[in-house]
Amino acid sequence: MRVTRAQAEQNRAHIVATAARLFRERGYDGVGVAELMGEAGFTHGGFYKHFRSKADLMAEASASGLSQTAARTEGLDIAEFVESYVSRRHRDGRGGGCTIAALSGDAARQPEDVRTEFAAGIESLTAALQTGGNPPPDTDHRTARATVIDVLAHSVGAIMLSRACQDGSPLADEILDVCREAILASLAHGDGGRPTAEGLVS
Repeated sequence: MRVTRAQAEQNRAHIVATAARLFRERGYDGVGVAELMGEAGFTHGGFYKHFRSKADLMAEASASGLSQTAARTEGLDIAEFVESYVSRRHRDGRGGGCTIAALSGDAARQPEDVRTEFAAGIESLTAALQTGGNPPPDTDHRTARATVIDVLAHSVGAIMLSRACQDGSPLADEILDVCREAILASLAHGDGGRPTAEGLVS
């Protein structure tokens, strides 16, 4: 049975979404093409109708996951982002969480296409956080950007360290609590307060 162009595009998008989730859960090397295609509901042989290689899919899945994180961040101010990001819910929800926290370590050892997508995704998230919420009117662009990069790096690091500990480990929770409180205290010192929110992680 012939597949229409629209259906082929839907199939490709579904494969990319499945790959993005599995890569976040297991890492780029933790899932093979055959298993990935099976999880998406297709045969192994159908993979090469959509992608030239696994590396191509890795780059596309990374771009998709990174754009989702940036989209979920739109409208949040930086303190709201920290409350939602540096959380047990995010840490425990790898498959639906941030691609940066899940795969940065892997991405550093991947082909240039993957690292290019990560750089673009980090830039998009930085921009979204810089323009989100209600930044003080007297904050210059350079200072605001430096603050966002600092907060993002600390937030990602907190999730990565917490995930590296055993599930249910007191240390895993302690890392999140200490880092979240320290980041928010730093922000409060700079802007005089902080709101809270939930919902960054799908």
